[in-house]
Amino acid sequence: QVQLVESGGGLVQPGGSLRLSCAASGTPKSIYAMGWYRQAPGKQRELVATITAGGITVYAEDVKGRFTISRDNAKNTVYLQMKSLKPEDTAVYYCNLASHILAQYWGQGTQVTVSS
Repeated sequence: QVQLVESGGGLVQPGGSLRLSCAASGTPKSIYAMGWYRQAPGKQRELVATITAGGITVYAEDVKGRFTISRDNAKNTVYLQMKSLKPEDTAVYYCNLASHILAQYWGQGTQVTVSS
């Protein structure tokens, strides 16, 4: 019943910006954190950024200073503002939700392509 729907992906030129959104529905009452992961072709899925219900954030080192994660707890929605995008950022970006009982949920992913 838990469903995460990502939006905002697309094609952008190097140096450009995109804002990803993830809307959660059917969510458990107790949410520990929401965040974003990405997977490029031939690579493992990796953490991009997470934010807890209390506002604590964690960023991957290669996106720190360029990406900003935010959330609206009342709406169970998380955002990822991406600036100064690089070709290396090209990947499928997946929304993630973690509950306090260790359950994990994933969205279907949204493609981000950074290319001239």
